[in-house]
Amino acid sequence: MINENRKPLQGKVAVVAGSTRGAGRAIAVMLGAAGATVYCTGRSVRGQASDIKRSETINDTADMVTERGGTGIAVQCDHTVEEQVKALFERVREEQDGRLDILVNDIWGGEHLTHWNVPFWEQFLSDGLLMQERAVTTHMITSYYGVPLMVENGSGLVIEVTDGSTYRYRGNLYYSLAKISPIHLAEAMAEELRPYHVTALSVTPGFLRSEQMLDHFGVTEENWQDAATQEPHFIASETPYFLAQGVAALAADPDVAVKSGKALTSWDLSDEYGFRDIDGRRPHWGHYAKEQGLPIS
Repeated sequence: MINENRKPLQGKVAVVAGSTRGAGRAIAVMLGAAGATVYCTGRSVRGQASDIKRSETINDTADMVTERGGTGIAVQCDHTVEEQVKALFERVREEQDGRLDILVNDIWGGEHLTHWNVPFWEQFLSDGLLMQERAVTTHMITSYYGVPLMVENGSGLVIEVTDGSTYRYRGNLYYSLAKISPIHLAEAMAEELRPYHVTALSVTPGFLRSEQMLDHFGVTEENWQDAATQEPHFIASETPYFLAQGVAALAADPDVAVKSGKALTSWDLSDEYGFRDIDGRRPHWGHYAKEQGLPIS
């Protein structure tokens, strides 16, 4: 775990798009723990849940950022709506004197749109297309309006959060497309941003022990290992804060530009930067998957 007595991101400004829960929330919190001002965006605010109907809100995330030593700012934003995204970055420009150092694209919202073990032509096309809108189009819109602030300042880091670091098939056509696209978005942005000294890369967790996944198995963070009786591979899972510490380490790394265009994993970042998960473990999905004969992410 990073040393929160150090504030390597003090004075830095970040936008974490899709920080209501899961990896996005944890990333916002760990950037705050490193001293950053973090704009926490998403659709769910207190008293107004999104269509997912969960209890987490961006207000809670912003409070957690501030509690850990950063400055959390909640901004309700539907990243499928261009006008709202434009207004978000106009606000950042005005409030932060045109500064944006870190942009994290973590918008997803496709859990209930994924139909496993069903051929793509037998699924609802509307679900597959909506997944692309939420998980790909939103990232493009957000980068379109956020990246110019970085270009103007000649520095910045764009991070695409996804599932997996390769172009392999992920068990469902629409899901695969939604998760592979951010890898290439980062790779392509890296090429176009290189002359402006802005870095773009993608990151992935292993088996993510998110709030929704814990609820799915009917366990909590305290007894999460009990879920291994339902899904044996869950024993190698990781909290969202494992990847989040990797993102914070990348944001604080003065040599992060050498990684531009790459697809990075939480376990490799742990190996490089030396952090542990918040439960003291050092999960390594890459090693586990190889040992179990599973596809490597």
